[in-house]
Amino acid sequence: MKKIISIFLAVIPLMSAAQEDGMVSLVADSAKTAAIPTLAEADSAYIQGDYLKAISVYEWIVDNQGSNATLYMNLGNCWLKRDEIAKAILYYERAYLIDPSDPDIRFNLELARTKTVDKVNAVNQLFIVVWFKKLLAVLDVNGWAVMTVILFALCILMAGVLLFSKKRGIRKISFSFSVIFLLLSILSFIFATTQMGNIKNRDTAVIMSPSVTVKSTPSSGGTDLFIIHEGHKVQILDSSMKEWVEIRLEDGNTGWIPINVMEII
Repeated sequence: MKKIISIFLAVIPLMSAAQEDGMVSLVADSAKTAAIPTLAEADSAYIQGDYLKAISVYEWIVDNQGSNATLYMNLGNCWLKRDEIAKAILYYERAYLIDPSDPDIRFNLELARTKTVDKVNAVNQLFIVVWFKKLLAVLDVNGWAVMTVILFALCILMAGVLLFSKKRGIRKISFSFSVIFLLLSILSFIFATTQMGNIKNRDTAVIMSPSVTVKSTPSSGGTDLFIIHEGHKVQILDSSMKEWVEIRLEDGNTGWIPINVMEII
């Protein structure tokens, strides 16, 4: 009996210590949870005009919880309010890449572009290319994926009507619609895969330095070709060099710039 009492008395302090450790751990976890920035906190900071705080919280959310078009647009809005045009364009472009169908993103991006120095006329494109790009921007990648499934399901439905209907007129109509829905589902699938490819293969960038001299070769000793300024969007043609990238502008001009003067969209 004495042994049992001794063991019991020895265990009590250990249980108390374990409970205290558990309480300390719980308090620490609660403190960590309370310290996690929230989207509401960022939105509130933006409304109050504390754009640096809003940027800090939005960026934390992007880095730790994932990005989306709305977060990138909010970051673009913050940088635009601070008159940091290049950074605003960078985040608007990232938002547009994810959701080109959002009219607010398109409007804000065009607004920011009007504040840049460079005004470059794009090369005239074939009608089919312009048409494709406009249709591509009607929906985001998820929208086109859903549209593909719906159109293909309608194609299967019309094919079922074709197989089981005995009336010639209905069979003709169902056959025509099944072909139409099949072609539209293929086109929708192409749009979805194109947008997914654009998101995965980031081959465009925004110039972040006030001005950059584009060279004829990947070397500071190369011939000066022309100058571009911050906020200018460029297409990356060759990124195999360690410190230089070959870029192309909307007007078709190409050249080499240091990799550290731009940020990939």
